[in-house]
Amino acid sequence: MPFGAALRGRSARFRLWAPACPAVTLEVGEGVARRELPMQAMADGWHGLGVEDLAAGTPYSFRVDGGPAVADPASRFQPRDVNGPSALVDPGAFEWPDDGWRGRPWREAVVYELHVGAFTAEGTFRAAVERLDFLASLGATAIELLPLADFAGRRNWGYDGALPFAPDASYGTPEDLKRLVAEAHRRGLMVLLDVVYNHFGPEGNHLHRYAPQFFNAAHQTPWGAAINFDGDRAATVRDFFVHNALYWIEEFHLDGLRLDAVHAIADGSPTHIVRDIARAIAAGPGRDRHVHMVLENDRNESRLLAGPARATAQWNDDWHHAAHVLVSGETDGYYADYAARPVAHLGRALAEGFAWQGEPSPHRGGEARGEPSAALPPLAFVPFLQNHDQVGNRALGERLCALADPAALRLATAALLLAPAVPLLFMGEEFACTSPFLFFCDFEGRLAQAVRDGRRREFAAFARFADPAARERIPDPGALETFERSKLRWEEAGEAGHRDCLELYRALLALRARHIVPHLAGGRFAATHAVHGSSGLAVDWTLGDGARLHLRANFSGAPIEGLPPAAGETIHAQGGEPERTRSPAWSGRWSLEPAPASP
Repeated sequence: MPFGAALRGRSARFRLWAPACPAVTLEVGEGVARRELPMQAMADGWHGLGVEDLAAGTPYSFRVDGGPAVADPASRFQPRDVNGPSALVDPGAFEWPDDGWRGRPWREAVVYELHVGAFTAEGTFRAAVERLDFLASLGATAIELLPLADFAGRRNWGYDGALPFAPDASYGTPEDLKRLVAEAHRRGLMVLLDVVYNHFGPEGNHLHRYAPQFFNAAHQTPWGAAINFDGDRAATVRDFFVHNALYWIEEFHLDGLRLDAVHAIADGSPTHIVRDIARAIAAGPGRDRHVHMVLENDRNESRLLAGPARATAQWNDDWHHAAHVLVSGETDGYYADYAARPVAHLGRALAEGFAWQGEPSPHRGGEARGEPSAALPPLAFVPFLQNHDQVGNRALGERLCALADPAALRLATAALLLAPAVPLLFMGEEFACTSPFLFFCDFEGRLAQAVRDGRRREFAAFARFADPAARERIPDPGALETFERSKLRWEEAGEAGHRDCLELYRALLALRARHIVPHLAGGRFAATHAVHGSSGLAVDWTLGDGARLHLRANFSGAPIEGLPPAAGETIHAQGGEPERTRSPAWSGRWSLEPAPASP
């Protein structure tokens, strides 16, 4: 890795890109052993130095402009938070026990998204290991960790990371994270990581002091000047993030990444940074094992899911929004785009991926949204009923079990888990956890106040929070209580009602593994869908090997007539079997026809 510090034995090499500084001083060690060493100026703004007789754990930092010393932007560990010194890490010290692990093909993925800090009472990598057996028995095959990049304070969702190479010390050490990955692999679980390449957090990033070329003021974002992927001297910035992606996959044996908010990455260069990362993964760790790259992209740009340097899949917000309208009845905000025809939107998302494929979006003022996606396989999409955004960006962090009709939610759950796309679960939904997932952080002073006020202003347009007194009841993101309330209540998994929900998830995921996943290999995917009346939906998929999967569902609280019959053996019925042409309220039937015999 060309960035940061490399420790081999007792020898360390330090490199910093500081094109705005003619001189850089390395500060290494502490107390009586502390040394200040001038670094050698090199070409193109780089500064470097080799130092002997150093050990793992040694603190170091850079003095770049006569001001306070700064952490290494490629620090592997920050034991004293973002504004403290970095610590030397020996990346080869951990003895991996997973030499035979080659990952899992994407068609086998059932992704379980979790926040390390809120997943367990302890909120650590080590504590998360204790829950891996539960996830494997549930039927999950991958865990997806919310961002780990070092953030300011002791708690954060992770999207305010300032040092993208350093797993946050509040969760444990880099070795603890490696142990979590190794234990997941021992149970057959892949590990994916959410990474943020569209902005840096508001505290702890000092690149503007010594490398302002990291940003491009020609593109403005909600966080200020965009990261410079396409301006002057962008090559080094692009390398920084390509190496970050490789670092997580290679050094921590991760099985893939989820790139946050690709729509917020400003990149007008001939090759989008997403494709550069995909190409680097394929040419590197992807040569020897399964490595996956998933996008979040509000623009529904199907082009990034096609071609030789493509992402594996994309989160499917359309699927979520249509299903949420159906089961909750909510139509505020972006849900308005799905309010008039939610069944049609869900049907299109089930059959073709995106519901919006270039049509004008009323919520966006008539702006066209999306690109055609019907030619893509269903494995290119990751649908979900809940995730950190859709729960946590609610003012009170309510989970869907607190908002939806139970029968409607059971039908939507079956629709999610028995479709050929790759499903994503949000921690706790499998047992209808009642703890909210709130927006939390740990800033100080003016920044803390700004976040608190901004959070409450954000909901002023909602009728429910039009009264200032109502907005005052929105939990303070900076309060420790807000974070503590967001932790999973694991005791609920064994309680009545919650246990029934858990058994439904386990049963549906077992059906998925037995009846659907074996037919996803191959390339014969095709699908059609049709809406019958206002709530009836028929979807017919041709799966990878030519088998045919059929869904007939009634997404309403009243029985309907007229859903067309489907061939094949019933693999699941939710909400009651249809009687002739009559489909009960909130009901669905899934049937499967085997692949035709080869001639």
